[in-house]
Amino acid sequence: MFAAYAVRTDRDQPLDGLELGQRPEPEAPPGWTVVNVKAASLNHHDLWSLRGVGISDEVLPMILGCDAAGLDEDGNEVVVHSVIGQSGHGVGPREPRSILTERYQGTFAERVAVPAWNVLPKPKGLSFEEAACLPTAWLTAYRMLFTNAGVRPGRSVLVQGAGGGVATAAIALGAAAGLRVFATSRDEAKRRRAVELGAEGAYEPGARLPHRVDAVIETVGAATWSHSVKSLKPGGTLVISGATSGSNPPAAELNRIFFLELKVVGSTMGTKDELADLLSFCAATGVRPVIDSVLPLDRAREGFEKMAGGDLFGKVVLTV
Repeated sequence: MFAAYAVRTDRDQPLDGLELGQRPEPEAPPGWTVVNVKAASLNHHDLWSLRGVGISDEVLPMILGCDAAGLDEDGNEVVVHSVIGQSGHGVGPREPRSILTERYQGTFAERVAVPAWNVLPKPKGLSFEEAACLPTAWLTAYRMLFTNAGVRPGRSVLVQGAGGGVATAAIALGAAAGLRVFATSRDEAKRRRAVELGAEGAYEPGARLPHRVDAVIETVGAATWSHSVKSLKPGGTLVISGATSGSNPPAAELNRIFFLELKVVGSTMGTKDELADLLSFCAATGVRPVIDSVLPLDRAREGFEKMAGGDLFGKVVLTV
């Protein structure tokens, strides 16, 4: 079957390790099933895998891709939950939690094998391309907002780095849920898009907001950390799920954190139940993932280049 996969890792030139070509058909052990992939979306996780983060040379070659929507063995339209080992269903009771592409082959292929427990029905109102955007970036944003930040309608949220998959999802989900959303971006066009998506205001990084917020959704890391901490109300919550600009901010702002009793919460992915809730939320509200571009699988390299260059707003989707 045709696939996009990593044959080696390189921290400085990650795309050198990406190849497109034929790979063996997936095998489904007891409790697993094979999904015929119709669409899969790119995540920064895929780029980090090519850099050697979260993956070892022993598992190479590795088909990349965490997210997928497609058809199960009975022809039902489904969405794949990409966290393996979270429940024990289809894996051993001591199976460590991992995401597809870390221990098991991923979704940038014609077919993918996953535990049957990891397959959810796709709402009819969502296209395969839209559904394929949800299991990683949108699920991460959903958990950050509603589980870990615990914000309710009417509360205010700052989303750092508008344009990225998680940030874009947080803006759209927050606006649809009745939150007052503010966003930042270095790019004027992305700031305009953020407002069109539902943000009350969009600003340059580090700019003073109209008022302090109840929560900050942080995926940028070192470059925006100080601004994120300073933007919070006393008792507010900073939820972080990534650090694309670096993991060591020059100023940790510890005095402000303890004096104002701020909460810093780490967040990674989400549960199968949260993904089911997210699918229902999108179906009920009409909110849809923002798709930057759709490419056939054999043009996957273009998608990776686009993501690596930061020249996108929303998700890049690969179709099979």
